[in-house]
Amino acid sequence: MVRDLKQLVKAYDVRGVVPDQWDESLAYAFGAAFVEVVGGSAVVVGHDMRPSSPSLSRAFAEGAASRGADVVEIGLCSTDQLYYASGSLDLPGAMFTASHNPAQYNGIKLCRAGAAPVGQDTGLSDIRELVESWLDEDGKVHVPAVEVATTGVLSAKETLGGYADHLRKLVDLTAIRPLKVAVDAGNGMGGHTVPTVFDGLPLDVVPMYFELDGTFPNHEANPLDPANLVDLQAKVREVGADLGLAFDGDADRCFVIDENGDPVSPSAITALVAEREIARAQANGEANPTIIHNLITSWTVPEVVRDLGGVPVRTRVGHSFIKQEMANTDAVFGGEHSAHYYFRDFWRADTGMLAALHVLAALGGQDGPLSALTAKYERYAASGEINSTVADQAAATEKVRAAYAGLEGVTTDELDGLTVAGPDWWFNLRASNTEPLLRLNAEAKDPAKMAELRDGVLAIVRG
Repeated sequence: MVRDLKQLVKAYDVRGVVPDQWDESLAYAFGAAFVEVVGGSAVVVGHDMRPSSPSLSRAFAEGAASRGADVVEIGLCSTDQLYYASGSLDLPGAMFTASHNPAQYNGIKLCRAGAAPVGQDTGLSDIRELVESWLDEDGKVHVPAVEVATTGVLSAKETLGGYADHLRKLVDLTAIRPLKVAVDAGNGMGGHTVPTVFDGLPLDVVPMYFELDGTFPNHEANPLDPANLVDLQAKVREVGADLGLAFDGDADRCFVIDENGDPVSPSAITALVAEREIARAQANGEANPTIIHNLITSWTVPEVVRDLGGVPVRTRVGHSFIKQEMANTDAVFGGEHSAHYYFRDFWRADTGMLAALHVLAALGGQDGPLSALTAKYERYAASGEINSTVADQAAATEKVRAAYAGLEGVTTDELDGLTVAGPDWWFNLRASNTEPLLRLNAEAKDPAKMAELRDGVLAIVRG
C-alpha cells in the first residue's frame, strides 16, 4: 500500500485503487482519525454498491467506534442520501464511494454534522497527517489504542424513506401531467433511490441498468462522458419518452436528455432550477435571492438570475467553494456545469435527485416538450471541457494570456485559472491539480465564433 497518503487523499475526498493503494486496515485508521479530528459522540456511515464498499465501510465504523463514537450504519445509499442522514440526524458522516471511477477504485466522502464539507482546508489534511503517523516504513497500519469511557456502539438505520419524503416536500409535484421518463442508473445507486423517490408520481418510468453492480457491466457510471449517454439517448427515442435522466455511480449528479434524445446542458438545468428557486424564495418574502454558479457555467445563468431579480455570485470550480459561498451569502441554490446542484434546503449539499424533481415539475406543469422549455436557457454555443496534456501548464497559460490580454474590450481574471472575456465570448483555462493537463472551456454567441475561439486557444496551448 501507499506510504505517502497524498496519492490517496485528494482535495475533497479519499480515493484510490483497492487493495493496491488502500484496504480495510487503512479504512479503520481513517475512521479513528475522523473521530479524533472532527469530534462528536456519533457518526453516520453509508456505502455504494461497489464490491469493496461493505467491508471498507464496516472497518471505518469499527475504527470510529474504537475512539468512543457510536456509529449509525445506513447501508446502501446514494451520496445525497448520506448527506440527508448527516443533516437530519445532525451527525458527521462518511460515504464510501468512488463516484464514477472504475470498479477497482473506492473512496470516502466526509462531512461534518449538517452535511458541512470536509476538504483539505477543513480537516482532511489533518486526518491524512494523523493516519500517516500510524504507518510504518512498509506502509502497514498501526492504530494506537486509546482509553475511552466506552467503545462506540454500531447500529443500523433505514433512511431511504425519510430521504425521499424530504425531497418531495421541497418540490410541488401535485399538479404535474403524466410523463414517460427513461432513467439510466448505470448500475449505480440511482437504481436504489429512484424507485422510492418516484413512487406514487404520475410517471411511466422506463428503467435502464437499475441492477446494483459495482463492476459496471454496461457502461461507466459517468454521464459527463457523452459515450455513456448513448444508450439513454437511444432509449428515449425508441420509447417516445418525454425526457431521460442519467445518474452517476453514487447518484449525486443527474444529466438530462430531452424528448429528441439530445442532452440538455447542465448550465441550462442550473438556469431552470434557479428560476424556480428564485420564485419560491420571492414568494416567501425573500427580496433578492442569491444564486451561486461556478465560473465555467454559461453566461446564461447569471443573465437569467439578474432578469428575475436574483443576485448571481460567481465562484471557483469545486463543491467546497460552492458550499462555502452558499454559507457566506445564504444562497438558495448553486449549480456547476458538471451537473452538481446545491440547495439551501438540503443543508447546502448537492443532490442531483432534487434537481431532477425540479425538471419533472417544470416539464409536467406545462404542455410543451422539454426542448421548447429549455430553449430559452440555451443562449450561447459552448465548447464543453477540452483537456490538453501540457508539460509546463504555467508557461502555456502565459502564452495564451499574452495573445489575448491586450485586445480591445477584453478583460481577464484569475479567480480559478485564467478567464478571458470579450463582448460576446469568454474562455477559461485551468490547470488540473493531479495531472499535467490544461482544461479549456469556451463560449460565444454563435457556433462559428465559439469554434474560432476554441481552435485559437488550443493552437497556442498545444503548439
